[in-house]
Order: sequence, then structure tokens, then C-alpha cells
Amino acid sequence: MKNIAVYPGSFDPFTNGHLDIIRRAHPLFEEIIIAVAINSKKSSLFSSEERVEMIGKVFKGWDKIKIDTFEGLTVDYCKEKNSRVILRGLRAVTDFDYEYAISLMNKKLAPEIETYFLMADNEYSFVSSTIVKEVARHGRAVSNQVPDVVGEALAKKFSA
Repeated sequence: MKNIAVYPGSFDPFTNGHLDIIRRAHPLFEEIIIAVAINSKKSSLFSSEERVEMIGKVFKGWDKIKIDTFEGLTVDYCKEKNSRVILRGLRAVTDFDYEYAISLMNKKLAPEIETYFLMADNEYSFVSSTIVKEVARHGRAVSNQVPDVVGEALAKKFSA
């Protein structure tokens, strides 16, 4: 079986923290699927299509990186993609509590799937999509917190 990791998230927007996790996980797997979650109950700034397009531009030319969308449970998506690894990034203790509870539920639902946690680099430990959106909404620079293509999309979205 191919060593495939699924990195699920809303990625609204994709940040340099997300990029850091992928960059560090890249040598560990034969393939990494960045799985953009579609949640009809959550209002997103960017459509799933916009998020996939931006992430695709960030990873243009990278081997082993695929970008996809999914609805439903991450473990079901992993099974569909023949992945036995869920990749998650942790910024702080509060992330750990939330992610640990989810990983325990995922283990009950699919014991064959493991969750791998990577700690955020210190440089990105405070970066969150929510904070980035709020700062950008008020016209402030977020260029050191998001890839250029995302920064441009944020500026365009909030200048409209």
C-alpha cells in the first residue's frame, strides 16, 4: 500500500503555518492529499473552488502533493483514498485538547488509521486562518502569515 497522508482542513485561508506543516511532512510520505473540507454549516470567506485553486498555485511543481475537496468524515475520506494517516498541525495546548479528542473518535471509527501530529514552528504558532482574515479585513498586512497568492486574494476580497 502506498504511504499516503491526508491533511484535512477548511484552509479558509491557507496560511504559512499550513505550508510549514506540508513542507516538513513532504519527505515522510509518498503522497500528501490536502483535503479541503466542505462544511455547509460553516460560512467561508473563500469558496471551496477558490481555496483549491489558491492551494494549487502554492504547490505548483511540487511532486507528491494533491489537492482535493471532501464532505463528511475524514476517516471515510481516508478509506476512499487508501490512506492510513491523517496529518494534523498543532499550534498550542488548546489545539492539542481539540485534536486529541478528534483523534480518539477517529481511532474508534477506523482503528487502522493513525493521526500524525506535527508541532507548529515557533514562527507560525500564533497564525490562524481566523486571525489572518480579521487582520486582512481591517486592511492590515498579512504577507508574512500567508503565501503571496493568498495575500493577493485576501486583499482583493476585502477591497471589493
